[in-house]
Amino acid sequence: MTMSLWKTLPQPIIGLAPMDGVTDSAFRYIVATYGKPDIVFTEFTNVHDICSGRLKTLDSLRYSEVERPIIAQIYGKDPALFYQAAHVVCELGFNGLDINMGCPSKNVASSGSGAGLIRTPNLALELMDHARKGIQDWAAGQPLTEIGLKPSALQSIAQLKAEHPELIEGQERSSIPLSVKTRLGFDFNIIDEWSDVLIQGRPEVISMHGRTLSQMYRGQSDWEAIAQAAARIRTHGILAIGNGDIKTLAEAHQRIQDSGVNGVLIGRGALGNPWIFQEIEQVREALRTGSPLEWKTSEPSLDEKFQAMITHAQCFEAIHGTERFVRMRKHLGWYCSTFPHAAAMRVQMVRTNGSQDVKNILQAYLAEHASSEAPAFASTPV
Repeated sequence: MTMSLWKTLPQPIIGLAPMDGVTDSAFRYIVATYGKPDIVFTEFTNVHDICSGRLKTLDSLRYSEVERPIIAQIYGKDPALFYQAAHVVCELGFNGLDINMGCPSKNVASSGSGAGLIRTPNLALELMDHARKGIQDWAAGQPLTEIGLKPSALQSIAQLKAEHPELIEGQERSSIPLSVKTRLGFDFNIIDEWSDVLIQGRPEVISMHGRTLSQMYRGQSDWEAIAQAAARIRTHGILAIGNGDIKTLAEAHQRIQDSGVNGVLIGRGALGNPWIFQEIEQVREALRTGSPLEWKTSEPSLDEKFQAMITHAQCFEAIHGTERFVRMRKHLGWYCSTFPHAAAMRVQMVRTNGSQDVKNILQAYLAEHASSEAPAFASTPV
């Protein structure tokens, strides 16, 4: 029996959190290239979309090898579809499967998915059981053609697999770990009772965002509640991961030290800042030795930041095409938050329609604010 992926990762773990509409394949590629977190999650994908084969909605399941180890996050409320979706996630070569039980979106939670599962603990356990059974049956050799997937789904999955030749030629079948990401509760904090439920489902990891559903992203993440739940979870041999309001690695160090979690996931702190993960070994060294964190980091230059913006835009175009470039604009706005005199540039960036527009805006900015001769930016193959 091979050791679980999670147990092979450096401890404590510092990873990229899943964020709906944010952690698409282009963003994950950039974060993995510039920062390299210990682990990466996709944005969540509906099990119904996976099993019906809507290729455009399966963009979230595209990934590049540089992102590994990568965890596919799924959501929904139909146990049968979780069984099928688990097969698909395995077939696509992901390193793990995560069930979203924490999304606070009204559309998701009110349907009984995401954080709505906190109100239906028996269903939550059933979804975990079906996902685990799907993983086990796939590992035992069960082909996708025998689990009831629609022909359109099989075709879409084949297209995605074609992007990873190693999955076509002699793919090894072994179980992947099951994990859960959740919140402290629905209307109020019930993380003690809720974590006891999740423990019954025997996931290898429980990640906790330190807010309730009703809080959405308001107020402060409750790390005392995370610490209390982590102590319960870890006694069962399950890894406890904390999430919420971590904007720097110094904050990650402090939260890990104070809460006793096995690691943290950074979400909004990585927006416009893929470099945030670059010095994670410094955090581990300080925690190992018990010494104060002596922060040694080099701020990327303006040219390096601009090149990252262009590379990100080009990567997005290569994957999604210019017709969907509107989804890239928010990322460009986040990058601008670190630049001097950037208010006007941010206004321009949220109107861009392609990477060439991004290049033109940055060249003009450098010509006006940095030098009389703006450098030519390189095109980066993706």
